Amino acid sequence: MSSIERADVEKLLSTYIDSNNGADLVSAKTVKAIAIDGANVSVKLELGYPARSYIDELKAGVERHLRALAGIGNVTVDVSVKIIAHAVQQALKPLPNVKNIIAVASGKGGVGKSTTAVNLALALAAEGAQVGILDADIYGPSIPTMLGLSGYPASEDGKTMMPKVSYGVQTNSIGYLVDADQPMIWRGPMVTNALQQLLKDTNWDNLDYLIIDLPPGTGDIQLTLAQQIPVSGAIIVTTPQDIALIDAQRGLGMFEKVNVPVLGVVENMSIHICSNCGHEEAIFGEGGGAAMAERNRVDFLGSLPLDITIRKFADCGRPTVAADPDGRPAQIYREIARKAAAKLALKAKDFSSKFPNIVVQNT
Repeated sequence: MSSIERADVEKLLSTYIDSNNGADLVSAKTVKAIAIDGANVSVKLELGYPARSYIDELKAGVERHLRALAGIGNVTVDVSVKIIAHAVQQALKPLPNVKNIIAVASGKGGVGKSTTAVNLALALAAEGAQVGILDADIYGPSIPTMLGLSGYPASEDGKTMMPKVSYGVQTNSIGYLVDADQPMIWRGPMVTNALQQLLKDTNWDNLDYLIIDLPPGTGDIQLTLAQQIPVSGAIIVTTPQDIALIDAQRGLGMFEKVNVPVLGVVENMSIHICSNCGHEEAIFGEGGGAAMAERNRVDFLGSLPLDITIRKFADCGRPTVAADPDGRPAQIYREIARKAAAKLALKAKDFSSKFPNIVVQNT
């Protein structure tokens, strides 16, 4: 009986595609160890993204895949998760206690971006990550309502704020600091200063991901985020109709110009399913988000239905992923969250902490 060689195991693993990032296990550097004892093979895999609901599927799939080796005996597959900080814009460094910042953006209002951002944050948490969400929409903060929170954040030192927590997700918003009916009549500099304070004066607690829910458009907030806030990646939310896609294209182009990688496009309100008869109708058009992603050579992360329960859950402070975790919309949010985090895991690691700051003094 021929012996099993390490090279044969590696070759077979290089043909197994991770459904979340589209890469094979070897090129994605997921394979951390291979041990061979006679005919028995043991493999250790390490994912760079949260995947609580995917690990069992991955283990079973890799075990089946390895059994194609002639003469193989017992197969053992162990899967662990290690989330690291990834590279940000040049001249910026990741924030303390925040490994990765992901911006959720749209060029146009009314596409369900905030609802998507909140549910993606909850989905990442459900998959096992430590997550926060920052409401960067200073003029129209909606995260407090969606998470069922209100009241001022606590402060232990009188200078910084403790994040408010809902469903295990840390959060901060200008909506906690002003009355709900108080209009924010602020000029650009005040708005950008408020964003910086909310971000940097909040005592985030060892976050793997901080989701920033951006306001629509490409104005002061977006420019501040692109130039002064260390962002690891961005997600673009759109709806299928042309007018939304035109504005979403502008948002995507902005991130490309400032060298923030776009992790993918999410198409919201893709199809309406009648709650009475079950008839499906693409009332906003079909395939716009996927076509936009293909045209820009970025990933299409998934599509979400126009579902009345998603709106109802958000309005009453119990987002879909928390209110109906076993429902199909929640499962879609988790699939999109895993894919986005998996795409980020393929990006360059942050090496800024490896090098000392060098101060050049004139003599």
